[in-house]
Amino acid sequence: MNLFTTIDIPTLPSLTHSDKLMLIGSCFATEMGERLRRAKFACDVNPYGVLYNPLSISQALREMLSGKVYVHADLFLYADYWHSAMHHGDFSAPTVNEALQTINQRISVANEELKTLDCLLITFGSAWVYEEKETHRIVGNCHKLPERNFVRRRLSVEEIVDEYTSLLNTMIADNPTLKIVFTVSPIRHVRDGLHDNQLSKATLLLAIDQLQHAFPECVFYFPAYELLMDELRDYRFYADDLVHPSAKAVEMVWQRFVQTCMNEATQQLMKQCNDLAQALAHRPLQPQSEANCRFLQQIMLKIAELSEKYPYLDFQNEKALCHTRLNNLQK
Repeated sequence: MNLFTTIDIPTLPSLTHSDKLMLIGSCFATEMGERLRRAKFACDVNPYGVLYNPLSISQALREMLSGKVYVHADLFLYADYWHSAMHHGDFSAPTVNEALQTINQRISVANEELKTLDCLLITFGSAWVYEEKETHRIVGNCHKLPERNFVRRRLSVEEIVDEYTSLLNTMIADNPTLKIVFTVSPIRHVRDGLHDNQLSKATLLLAIDQLQHAFPECVFYFPAYELLMDELRDYRFYADDLVHPSAKAVEMVWQRFVQTCMNEATQQLMKQCNDLAQALAHRPLQPQSEANCRFLQQIMLKIAELSEKYPYLDFQNEKALCHTRLNNLQK
């Protein structure tokens, strides 16, 4: 008996380790991005921190494209921390200079990356936005400011399509080979109410569908939302809060993404990188033994082989860890 409704995955760009990637959007983008990093893909993940609504994501991309430099006036002080209304709380800091340094460093790096980016993966979380009453600016993060400071509203399909039509035209003009993959986060925003959450997700899906038709050669869609809502239609695949996907569900969605976007050679290289990471995570029973010394030397040889064959892979952290452990053996 088949108890699953299998989702057909549409055609997606083929990704290899030589591609430069950026993931931006909701916490689902962060989850996928961290898995790509562990698999040794060159990718930047959420340079502004987690962002949920399409217009804040678009604004962040425009700021990165222009190389915006944040100044004191772009931040505000609340609860003893300096915040940016465009950034996640991870960028907040007790001093202005500390916050500005972190924000501007990430933007500077992202500005250079976007010039030669191969694939941009955008995950929309919600069509609901918070608009400042005084400035009418849509914020990326409220930073727990009083709700009376904002007007909460749901974006229309037209607002999203108009903004992204303009944005994508700009990005493609600068980088004609760029591929854009949209996803809708499968995480439900239950605070909005289940009905309003469905209206929000539907708005996002309709907007992406229109963008696919407007940019058929470079805009794609990965159905993460449908995979969880339909193929994994069971609360066994949810965390204890019954809202977020369980670790098993995330792994299954990840595997469908890998199977769709990565060819056999890329998947094999991913396995080699994973095996290397697992070897480094091993904790020997006798750290000072000759056997452990040989084990670390074998890892170094494997890193050297992979680095020579795939010079675009970054093993700096692994090399440093091996050197540290080998030096400790000699003390």
